[in-house]
Amino acid sequence: MDNSALLRQYVENNSDEAFAELVAHHINLVYSVALRQVGDPHQAEEITQAVFIILARKAAELRHDKALSSWLFQVTRLTSNNFIRSETRRQRREEEAYMQSALDQAGSDVWPRIAPLLDHAVAGLHEKDRRAIVLRFYEGRNLREVGLALGASEGAAEKRVNRALEKLRNFFTKRGVSSTTASIAGAISANSVHAAPVALAKTVTVVAVAKGAAASGSTLTLIKGALKIMAWTKAKTALVAGAALLLAAGTTTVVIKTSSSNRPPETMAKMSKFPKIFTGGLNQAGNIPHALFSYPAGDDKTRRYLAGIVLMFHKDLDPVRDIKSDRELTEADIRTRSIFIYGSPQNHSLFQRVRDQLPILFEDDGIVVGNKKYMGSDVGAIFVCPNPLNPQNRLVIYGTVSPGALDQMNGVFHGPTDYIVFNNTTRRFAKVQDADRFLLLGSFDKSDPTNWRVDEKLELAPPKALQLAAAHVAVAR
Repeated sequence: MDNSALLRQYVENNSDEAFAELVAHHINLVYSVALRQVGDPHQAEEITQAVFIILARKAAELRHDKALSSWLFQVTRLTSNNFIRSETRRQRREEEAYMQSALDQAGSDVWPRIAPLLDHAVAGLHEKDRRAIVLRFYEGRNLREVGLALGASEGAAEKRVNRALEKLRNFFTKRGVSSTTASIAGAISANSVHAAPVALAKTVTVVAVAKGAAASGSTLTLIKGALKIMAWTKAKTALVAGAALLLAAGTTTVVIKTSSSNRPPETMAKMSKFPKIFTGGLNQAGNIPHALFSYPAGDDKTRRYLAGIVLMFHKDLDPVRDIKSDRELTEADIRTRSIFIYGSPQNHSLFQRVRDQLPILFEDDGIVVGNKKYMGSDVGAIFVCPNPLNPQNRLVIYGTVSPGALDQMNGVFHGPTDYIVFNNTTRRFAKVQDADRFLLLGSFDKSDPTNWRVDEKLELAPPKALQLAAAHVAVAR
């Protein structure tokens, strides 16, 4: 019985047997994609379980003529990415170690070099190309079967697969991995799917057919986050399609409003009350093109972390060429590129060079923001501003007073403001939501486009409970 028939039988008859067969058909694919994303078998098992619970919940909405394997591939990636974003510091270290071990491997074997990039590359293909690759190499179908699934001839399927492989080859080449389409095809065929643990299929089936009723708290959180991402992805697709229709009809102005329903009510209230503060800021900084990431020379942990950030969120950048230590930065880099600095003035030479020209000042015992100073070696700030050495480009600072506090800032929540100031008290304060864990946040006065300044009217204080807990940190200037 094919996937379409099994789905229909499960939806119409609530057949546990049909769902168990669907799990058996696809569990290795889902588990393998998850394993490549997170690098940990136990985490991959939890993601696999979440994906099939989502399938059980969404089965009635799926089109039966669409390749289920491609849908599962996308859901697995979305679920894995959501898992990565919310993982603990221990899990982040595991991901970094996995990614670095693959990035550092040399030799003629192409698989260790493309493995960390593969699913990201496949996800970037157009839908039909992605379906062709998943069917041909993840599921191991022959070209005739691929053609049938795509509604095309065997010859057309072969051309589709070859074109998709060429796109993957170009993707890898831009990231320093040179190979042939034949080598890539062989590597994916031989390594892309691993056998899932024997007992996992049975566990997944039992939990999924109950729509997750017996799932652990962490799995349910993972499912909730993945479903939100799926809904947003679907909404973005609809918006783009709607805009295309308007443009095709000759409309000259298209206004698209993004939904704010996913934001907590208290955040929406703040954004409504202080609209000039929430202007995009750090969120928009993440889209700066042709940027460069820089870390303190010798800090291999931060370098590995930045490699993960670039691979995950910056498709236009290369994790080798576009990440440099402060000693490797050139004057040409400073003149021509926006730079993300991770470090402290004590251990990053460019940070030290511009520290007295930034709108937020880093001193040896704290950070100065306008007429306030936040004391302590654990104080940090994340902010975006013009580069004083080249105001046409930006600096995005992820900085701490003490170099030792740098590895503690990776999980700091930051969003549509120009800056956020924090310390250990805010990071560990459990009585407020992540978005409210800060000492101060706000946006700069940009009336002089080359010299942004702190403006008290564009500041936002944390909740009162956190103000009281951190009252000893702030002193007037």
